[in-house]
Amino acid sequence: MEKSTTHNKPRRILLKSIGLLGGVFAIRRADAHHTETHFEDTTAHRIVYQCNKIDPEYLQHILFSVGELLRKYGDDIEIVVAAFGHGLHLLARHPLRPIPEELRQRVSSLADYGVAFHACGNTMKSLRWSEKDLYDFAKVVPVGVDDIMQLQEKGFAYMSW
Repeated sequence: MEKSTTHNKPRRILLKSIGLLGGVFAIRRADAHHTETHFEDTTAHRIVYQCNKIDPEYLQHILFSVGELLRKYGDDIEIVVAAFGHGLHLLARHPLRPIPEELRQRVSSLADYGVAFHACGNTMKSLRWSEKDLYDFAKVVPVGVDDIMQLQEKGFAYMSW
């Protein structure tokens, strides 16, 4: 009996994607150091991404762009992904809406490379979530949109899809 390659195609694509992502990060590791005091450090580039949708293609675009900026600028960029609304599920340990495993792994990897992920406290209240519902690296801010505004006032460029 011949095995069908159709059933293995999604798995092969997933494994290739994970391998490619790991390989790219291995080529040039960005050692950004986002801490509570990092915002007072000087970096030439600062950007905040709005993440308010759960569509996998939308999330793929954001996370790919974040990775490209990390590869290009390394320690000379400060990146924040501000998640609110449906986008908050990207930061959940057990999201109520489906998030592909590849994207969940990419978020964790980007956080390891210094990307800051901010979670909207208002959205969390509406979902009845606490900080325990989020990944450890997620920083809860009172209001996601206010966070974006304050980051822009500090010189962060704003990116939205």
